[in-house]
Amino acid sequence: MSAKKYVAETIGTFWLTFAGCGSAVIAAGFPQVGIGLLGVALAFGLTVVTMAYAVGHISGGHFNPAVTIGLAAGGRFPASQIPGYIVAQLVGAIAAAGLLYLIAKGAPGFDLAGGFASNGYAEHSPGKYSLLSAFLMEFTMTAVFLFVIFGATSKQGPVGFAPLAIGLALVLIHLVSIPVTNTSVNPARSTGPALFVGGWAISQLWLFWVAPILGGIFGGVLYRWLNDEG
Repeated sequence: MSAKKYVAETIGTFWLTFAGCGSAVIAAGFPQVGIGLLGVALAFGLTVVTMAYAVGHISGGHFNPAVTIGLAAGGRFPASQIPGYIVAQLVGAIAAAGLLYLIAKGAPGFDLAGGFASNGYAEHSPGKYSLLSAFLMEFTMTAVFLFVIFGATSKQGPVGFAPLAIGLALVLIHLVSIPVTNTSVNPARSTGPALFVGGWAISQLWLFWVAPILGGIFGGVLYRWLNDEG
């Protein structure tokens, strides 16, 4: 079963990265019928909803290193499985970015300089937000994301509705934070596109590991304290 958990995490993170980032790279600005910011936000949320229902019963449906670490910090996940989950998530995200690159470069005028849905701050933030603004946004949004995940998956929560609550939370997170960082809250999702863009995307990638992981730990510990778990 343990191997199947890792495969499920790979598939789920692949879908999140491919469909989420793909909506931004391929469909967000498509002439006349582009889906825009709202469409990208919905796409990311829907990836989590669909894969949480598809494989959540196998792996728990993390699809995100910050979620895995945050769940461990909150006493909901064994720390011994963190490395395997993160590796599986990275494999899925990188494979998704690779496939997306192969598809996207088939369009005339495609250029990785456009960002390829990478996350960034300062001159590489969509709204040119500072490093501090980017850190605060990613930390806060990931903390709230973990808070929602803990509540939605608690024994007191409505049975069967957790993926909807979690997916809608991710939609809202993207609606608020896309202008600031292009929205990460997920180190694996950030790593996949950054490896193909290189340069600035790699040099700024550290923030999209540090801030979401710290935020995830904070959210997990806060919920555990508030709900007196463990």
